Amino acid sequence: MKWTIHTNDSVLNEQHDYLAAGVWHQPVVSGFSKEMDDQMKGGLTDLIKEGDVETKLKQVTVLPTMGALAAKRVLFTGLGKEADLTFEDLRESFGALGKTLKKKKVSTLAIALDSFKGKDFDATDVAQAFIEGITLAMYEFEGYKKKSNVPDVPLDEVKIYTQGDAQEIEAALEVGLALAEGTNEARTLVNMPSNLLTSVKMAEYAIEMAKRHDFEIEVLGKEEIEEMGMGALLAVNQGSEIPPRMIVMKHQATDKWEDVLALVGKGITFDTGGYSIKPKDGIVGMKADMGGAAAVLGAMEIIGRLKPEQNVMAVIAATDNMISHKAFKPDDVITSMSGKTIEVLNTDAEGRLVLADAVTYAKQHGADYLVDVATLTGGVIVALGLDKTGALTNNEALFEKVLEASVEAGEFIWQLPYTEGDRKRVRNSPVADLNNSPGRDGHALFAGAFIGEFTGGTPWVHLDIAGTATTKSAHLLGPAGGTGAMARTLALLSEQFVLERTEK
Repeated sequence: MKWTIHTNDSVLNEQHDYLAAGVWHQPVVSGFSKEMDDQMKGGLTDLIKEGDVETKLKQVTVLPTMGALAAKRVLFTGLGKEADLTFEDLRESFGALGKTLKKKKVSTLAIALDSFKGKDFDATDVAQAFIEGITLAMYEFEGYKKKSNVPDVPLDEVKIYTQGDAQEIEAALEVGLALAEGTNEARTLVNMPSNLLTSVKMAEYAIEMAKRHDFEIEVLGKEEIEEMGMGALLAVNQGSEIPPRMIVMKHQATDKWEDVLALVGKGITFDTGGYSIKPKDGIVGMKADMGGAAAVLGAMEIIGRLKPEQNVMAVIAATDNMISHKAFKPDDVITSMSGKTIEVLNTDAEGRLVLADAVTYAKQHGADYLVDVATLTGGVIVALGLDKTGALTNNEALFEKVLEASVEAGEFIWQLPYTEGDRKRVRNSPVADLNNSPGRDGHALFAGAFIGEFTGGTPWVHLDIAGTATTKSAHLLGPAGGTGAMARTLALLSEQFVLERTEK
C-alpha cells in the first residue's frame, strides 16, 4: 500500500472516487462535517437527521454525492459520542471502514484524517489507528483453492489530508502498518496446514526473517538438540518422521547483550495428542497448535521493522506430536535440558514439555525476562472463554508491563492465580522431580506452574492463548481463522521496556 500526505490542500476541493470521513453522534455537526455540510447546503445535517448517514460507533455509510461535493462518494464512518471514544473503538471503526473498502473493491482512497480527531486523539493517533485497523480488517488468507478468473482489487493508494505534522504522521503510519502486518504474518502461519508448515519449514521462515531484518539467528537440528540434552523436546518429537528444531533469533539494540527480553513460543505444528489421543472432533484444527510460535514470529516481524532500543530474543521449540511405535508414552520418565526429570502422565500435555527446554535454553542465552506464549490448555477456555488470554506470573512488575502493552494492543489478558499449591501438585511424582499433568481440575494453572519450574526465579509471564489464537467468526479486525493474538502485545512490550528506561 502506498500513501501520500497532503498538509496544505483541502480534500473537499479535490476530486476523488472515494473519500473517508468521520462523523460524530452529536446534535449539531461541527469541524470538518460543518465544512462539508456548508458545501452541501445543509444536506449532511438533513441526511443525519433522517438516518441516511449513520453516526453510531463503527457504522459505515456509503453516500454518492451526486455532484454536491467534488468527491464522487463519501464513506462516512460513525464515531459515536466523542467523550466515549477509546483508541480501540477508533481502531475498530477503521476496521469497519476496511471491511467496506474490501467489499467495494476500492483501490484508491482519500481520507480526511482530521475529521476523526477527538478530545483524546490527535492526528498521529488517528493515523496509526487508521492504517492498523484497515490493514488488519482487509487481511485474507489466500488458501489453496484454484484461483478465480476475477482478480481481487486491493487498496493500493491512500491520499491522507491533514493539518498535522507530516513527519509525525508518516512515523505513526509506519508503526500502525508494522503492527498490522506482523499480526497478519502470524495469522498466515496459524492458517497454514501442518503438512506445509513443518518444524523444518518454520525454521526456514525464521531464517528468511532474520536475513530481512538483520537478526542474529541460530537453528538447532536434531543432532544438536540431542547434544544439548533437550530431552523434553526430543520426547515429544519421538513419534515423528520430521526432525525437531530449536530456533533462536536475537535483536541486539545495545552494545552489550543485557537487559534481555525473551519471547518463548510453543511451536507444535500439529498435535494428535500422542497416545493420549485427541477425539476426532478435538483433533481438527490442531494445525493451530503453533499459535504461540506464530505470535513470537509476528512480534519479531514488528520488532524488525520498528527496531526498538531493547534487546529482544525469540526462542521457539518446533515439532509435531505424532503417534508411532517410537512415540513417547504415558508412564515414561524423561530428562529435560535443565536436568529435572519428568514423569509423563499425559502425552497430550506436550506443549509444556517443549517450553521447558525452550525456557532453559533462553536462560542460557542470557534472558533477563521471560514471556512464554502458547496454545496450551483447554482449561483456560473453560475458565475464560474464547476471547480472553490467561496469564500466570512470578513477577507482578513484569506482568504490569505485559498488561499495559496488551491494553494498547486491544488484546484482553486476565491474570490467573499461581500458588504454592499448584507448584506442589506439579512436583508430586513418586518416580521423578515433576509430573506433566496433575489432573483436570485447575489444568491451566498446573500447565503454567509446570513451566514456572524451569524459570529459576527469572521474572516470567506465561500467556495461554488456547482460546484466542483462532476464531470461528469474522470480526471487525479480521476474518475467521488465525487471529495473530499476542503478536502486537509482545512487540509493544519491547517498547514499554524502552519507555521505562528512558523515563528513568
